[in-house]
Amino acid sequence: MDMLTFGLAVSMHIGMQGDYNAIHPHVRFIEDGAIAGAYYNSVENISAYAGWRLEPTDKLGIELALVTGYPAFGPVAPYVRATYDIGNNRIFAAPTGEVIDDETKVGVVVGYEFKF
Repeated sequence: MDMLTFGLAVSMHIGMQGDYNAIHPHVRFIEDGAIAGAYYNSVENISAYAGWRLEPTDKLGIELALVTGYPAFGPVAPYVRATYDIGNNRIFAAPTGEVIDDETKVGVVVGYEFKF
């Protein structure tokens, strides 16, 4: 089923030292599992992405994609996100990283996405 959705996510960055944006407006198109969209990311850039959404159950999803907008990781970076649907909305978790003093630190972004 083809679908265009608009969303607004709020997030927390666990295990990270930096000061990150926690409000993420989002637009997404999905067709037969293929996903593409754009959002305002944690480092206050617009990120575009394209990839695939797997749905092992009617509530659980796993997204694998490539994303732009994170300068510390180059022009394009891998994107992995696990989701769980609650009604029309969604909770999510994704690995993240930051580079501080030439050292890469790993953490997790967790959040709640309101879909419109």
